[in-house]
Order: sequence, then structure tokens, then C-alpha cells
Amino acid sequence: MKDVVSNCPIEEVMRVLSGRWPTLLLYYLKDGTKRFSDLRRDNPTLSHRMLSLELRKLEIAGIVRRTAHPGYPLRVDYDLTAPGLKLVPLIDALGDWWDDTEADRSGEQKQFGAAA
Repeated sequence: MKDVVSNCPIEEVMRVLSGRWPTLLLYYLKDGTKRFSDLRRDNPTLSHRMLSLELRKLEIAGIVRRTAHPGYPLRVDYDLTAPGLKLVPLIDALGDWWDDTEADRSGEQKQFGAAA
């Protein structure tokens, strides 16, 4: 990962949660433990490699816990850690904000569409 250039904690958070997939993965994990294959099914456009990289990034950050169960085939489960669970209300708030401001965004899009 890239180095932090400021001492702002928001920069560090955005370094971990930025991009298309991390917050979405947390959203799917908020309901409890999921297997790798479940997360693939929830995100069909996410490649196997990208899912592995994003989950590893979240695991290194201490947000997601990976549990490998012995046997063949190997079964791997993912769930949120205590710090990861603290993010759930924030993720829910983002979704609520998006829903609550839909009319405002629609009006802005119409305004910009008319100007174009």
C-alpha cells in the first residue's frame, strides 16, 4: 500500500476503504460470517484475484478476520472483527444518506443535463 503523506487519520482510513470493493465487502459481511464462495456469489463482477487482494488488505488492517478450516477442499470463512463491526453504522449511514438525497441528486443531474 502507498505511504501516508499526512498525519490525518482520514487519509489512512481512505487508503484502506477506498476503491470499488472494500466498503461493499464490509456491507456483505455485516450480517455475519461468509465463505469466500459466498462473497464471490454476492459480487459476480469481482474477480477471484481481486477479491483475494481486497480481503487480504482488510485483514491486514484488522477489519476482517480470515479463518481457514482444515480439510479438502479448504474452507475459508471471513467475518468482521470488533473494529470492523464499528464500521457497520457508518456504512449504513452512507446508504441512508444516499437514499435520502436521491431527489436532490436527480434535480442536479437534470440541471446539468439541460445545460449540456
